Amino acid sequence: MSNTDFVLAVEDLTVSFDGFKAVDSLTMYIDKNELRVLVGPNGAGKTTVLDLICGKTKSTAGSIKFNNIELTKLSEHEIVRSGVGRKFQNPSIYENLSVYQNLEVSYPKGRGVFGSLTFKRTQAVEDRVRKVAEDIMLTEFLDMESALLSHGQKQWLEIGMLLMQEPELLMLDEPVAGMSAKERDQTADLLNRICQNRSVIVIEHDMEFVKKIAHKVTVLHQGKILAEGPMDKVQSDEKVIEVYLGH
Repeated sequence: MSNTDFVLAVEDLTVSFDGFKAVDSLTMYIDKNELRVLVGPNGAGKTTVLDLICGKTKSTAGSIKFNNIELTKLSEHEIVRSGVGRKFQNPSIYENLSVYQNLEVSYPKGRGVFGSLTFKRTQAVEDRVRKVAEDIMLTEFLDMESALLSHGQKQWLEIGMLLMQEPELLMLDEPVAGMSAKERDQTADLLNRICQNRSVIVIEHDMEFVKKIAHKVTVLHQGKILAEGPMDKVQSDEKVIEVYLGH
């Protein structure tokens, strides 16, 4: 495949588990600073697509290019270093550390062999922590032990830990699951802010939330793309209505 202006170009991506195609010849292109939402019934292949992009699962066939770098040949670690950040469903924060410390330890200091040994709290780290804390609405909680945060705030902290690494592509799996209505609205604002200088892929079931954030929606069904486009177009698509309402 020739070079592309897309941040992410997924082409003919297939993965089979024991002969079952979880993702079947999937082709999808993500623009710079685009917020794309993947929706679809359980088992549609949404999480598997993210697993393939971040290298957790290896594809059977096809190509995933991120800034024209072929990701299918790289390890998970190399994919993170190239600028891809991934948040799983359950937050994995250091509960016994403060919000500040959680952000600080996420700073990509270990890029050199001796990075972690010589790490000092430099102005660059301090500035980055404060900027990210503001983005994730936790400025007033920097000194708080993370275990004491609400469920929603823990989710934001984990997004912040990824933002510390300045990824160019951020992938989030059901970021508002278990949140209050107010936290969902705040998370929509947060995602709308952070996609101003990076591309974001979100898996979500909450359609009201999807409406507030999606630039474009991709509907997956049985590992294939059923429909793609703006939310209103996708919502009125006959095939989509049939899959979701199961006529």
